[in-house]
Amino acid sequence: MDMTAQMGKIPLFDGLPEDQLRDLASIAIARHFAAGRTIFSEGEPGDGFYVVMAGRVKIFKLSPDGKEQILHIFGPGEPFGEVPVFEGRPFPAHAIALQDSQMCFLPRRAFVELIEKNPSLALNMLGILSRRLRRFTQLVDDLSLKEVPGRLAAHLLYLSDRQRGQDQIVLDVPKNQLASMLGTIPETLSRILTKMAGRNLIRSDARRITILDRDGLKELADGLKRLA
Repeated sequence: MDMTAQMGKIPLFDGLPEDQLRDLASIAIARHFAAGRTIFSEGEPGDGFYVVMAGRVKIFKLSPDGKEQILHIFGPGEPFGEVPVFEGRPFPAHAIALQDSQMCFLPRRAFVELIEKNPSLALNMLGILSRRLRRFTQLVDDLSLKEVPGRLAAHLLYLSDRQRGQDQIVLDVPKNQLASMLGTIPETLSRILTKMAGRNLIRSDARRITILDRDGLKELADGLKRLA
């Protein structure tokens, strides 16, 4: 693997000059995680952060009674675990590989030294963190203010935007994990998908969803209509 070339393909480092990409490549460590393997656990030292090169990663919290709340699903090109790099604190959640995954690990101490020499690295990271904060704030609002159909509608529209505005989208996690992400149970999620299909809002085929009525989904997501 040409690590310098790989660095240049990561949105976090987009636009950096060749010499800075080489600096990043010099500290990067390639790691492989089999599907189901824990990458880090909540409370472990935040000794660096990861970028997904191939595969998919789930970030989640566990309640005292063992209930899982999915916070993020990350795919190729996306960083995770970077907040402790700036805070110097432990990882605030768990991370597990959903698929066989290739990662690029950047140790905290070496990365901070690079930022001190090249502040443009920090500016790129701030942009990524700002977008992630907006998404996390939306998740909190959805879980606390919206009913489950509205949460699902908002998530489907988010996936569509993420997949270049396509009406045909692919769920990035199995439906039982999507239910966890939306704060519900798989049986309720299945009923809502069936109702959405019955209202001609979507067509559902396993993990492939076709949006038939984007405006109707948006009204549902914004709370302007209900799914009776």
